[in-house]
This record gives sequence, C-alpha cells and structure tokens, in this order.
Amino acid sequence: MLYDHGWQIDFHSLERAVTPRTRGVIIVHPNNPTGHFAKPAEIATLNSISSERGLAIIADEVFLDFELEGSRPASFAANSGAPTFTLSGLSKICGLPQMKAAWLVASGPREWKREALARLEVIADTFLSVSAPIQMAIPEFLEQRHSFQKQVMSRVQQNLAELDRQLAAQKAVSRLKVEGGWCAVLRVPATGSDEDLAIELLTTHGVSVHPSHFYEFPAEGYLVVSLLTPEQTFAKGTCRLLAIF
Repeated sequence: MLYDHGWQIDFHSLERAVTPRTRGVIIVHPNNPTGHFAKPAEIATLNSISSERGLAIIADEVFLDFELEGSRPASFAANSGAPTFTLSGLSKICGLPQMKAAWLVASGPREWKREALARLEVIADTFLSVSAPIQMAIPEFLEQRHSFQKQVMSRVQQNLAELDRQLAAQKAVSRLKVEGGWCAVLRVPATGSDEDLAIELLTTHGVSVHPSHFYEFPAEGYLVVSLLTPEQTFAKGTCRLLAIF
C-alpha cells in the first residue's frame, strides 16, 4: 500500500513480488488496518496482472459491511476479470467468532471455476466441515447481524469524530484517511521506534495501541488505534496519547 491523499495499492511492488512460484494475490477489502477499499480502477489492474500471470485473487471481505463513507463498494464475489475466491464469515459480520462458520465464493472464467469447485469439494470432504447446528442457525445469525453492525458503526463513528476533535486542537499528530473497518492509523513524530512508543504508552500511560511494524509499514512514525473501544475510554486514551507529543 502507498499513501498519497488516501491509500492506494502499490502495483509496482506487487508485480516485483511475483515469482514463478506465486499462485495468488491476497487482498483484504477493506484493508486492515488502513480501511482502504479497492477502487474499480485498482480492481481492473489487479485483474490484468492476475490474468496475465496465471494468479488467483483471494479477497478477504470480512469487514465489507463496515464502511464509513455512506456507500458500500462492490464485492469481489461478482468479479469475472480473473480467477477469484471471495471469503467472509460470521466472525466479523455478525460478531460471532466462536460460531466458526465461513464461506467462499468462486468467480471468474467458467472452466477455471469448474475445476476449482471440484477441487474444493475434495477439500471439504477431506477435512471437518462446519457443524450441522451452526449451519441450521446461520439464517438467524445473519438476520441478527443488523443490530450488531448498527452498534459497532455507532461506536466507530463516535470514536472517529472524537479522535478528529482532539486532533484538531494540536499539530503534532494527524490521522490518515480511513474508508472502512474498525481501526484508525495515526501519523506521529518519528523520534524513535514505534514499538518503543507503544510500550511507553502502555506501561506509563495505560494506553494500548499497535506499533506500525505489526502491519509491516515501511517506516516508523505510525500507530494503529482501535475504534471499538468504549467511547469514554477511547476519549481518555486519545487525550493521554496526544499529551506526550
């Protein structure tokens, strides 16, 4: 990923990373923790690269329902420009990680899809499948997701607004653009390692954040904060975080 007035896929680095052993490209849509949704032009380029090099696109869409800008981007489930596997499950969209139910949609060229589904059927028969009670309960779980998602998005949006309010009162720290998901990325003064800063925040100020290397950022000067924290706790933690700069 690159950041320039918003997040973008770094296709130059992606193509350089492809080797003769490469079989697929994994994309998280929206990305975690950046909150970036793949744009139509990016999807077209991804399809072109994948088709030319014989790669499958593996799209993780567990955060797809949690968009922050008013309209949810299209799912990769309808992607026909390249062999595509689109993944989701109850863990994130219903807040039920303990239920252990997920699904995969195969799309793309007809002959490739036919062979892929045949091989997936062998895998499904070879390993333990989802339990029958969970399968029977999935329609009810999916119906209940609306209440869960409404609560999540209310908290995320309130925390994001509080974060922006506090950031506006200072100049040392800024927030990078986020389009979806549950996290925000902060750009902070790179006076040392992000890991040392995260440890200091935790041990001295009681504030828990993730350093950038957890997500393989290419440089220091970034922290990742969760927007799922209860609102009052989040406001206090943000105040303590900003006070050290």
